[in-house]
Amino acid sequence: MADDLEEDDYDADGDDGFEEEGKSSGGKRKLLIIILPLLLVIGGAAGAFFTGVLDPVMEMVAGGDKAESADDGHGGGGNGHDGAAGALGQTVFYDLPEMVVDLNTGGRQQHYLKVRVSLELASQADVARVEEVMPRVIDNFQVFLRELRVEDLQGAAGIYRVREELLRRVGNAVRPARVNAVLFKEMLVQ
Repeated sequence: MADDLEEDDYDADGDDGFEEEGKSSGGKRKLLIIILPLLLVIGGAAGAFFTGVLDPVMEMVAGGDKAESADDGHGGGGNGHDGAAGALGQTVFYDLPEMVVDLNTGGRQQHYLKVRVSLELASQADVARVEEVMPRVIDNFQVFLRELRVEDLQGAAGIYRVREELLRRVGNAVRPARVNAVLFKEMLVQ
């Protein structure tokens, strides 16, 4: 009886099923070899697009004629606020008023932060939007800067975190205008 069970476990042709699995797994491997790199390329392209890495390439492809028509001989040729233009041609630097805030010290000796900031805007048209919402921008900066501690401003990493937070706040305030960077002209902790 045990012999009958052992014979039933095998196929009638003596094949135990390993060959069919080999054929199907080979097809799956080929499919993975083709689809996996394709998914990686598509995912990488989507990630680059959504993080803004491809913005200069897309502007160059789509806006090649815009750069040529910007200097057509009409107008004063102003390159931005206070006449300062960046290396990108349309980049504009806008200086915010000087801010002095007291830092959060938790009852210890009072410390003050004096900051002069310049915003790097994507185009001259964005200057009007920044000026329109300037009270909101100043308020966002003041609220954030007043909650800082002296320890938050120590080292390059601390300054980088402050810069990124200010960029996020000003970007939200002036939307749809685009702010590329927040540049510190002066930062003094007293």
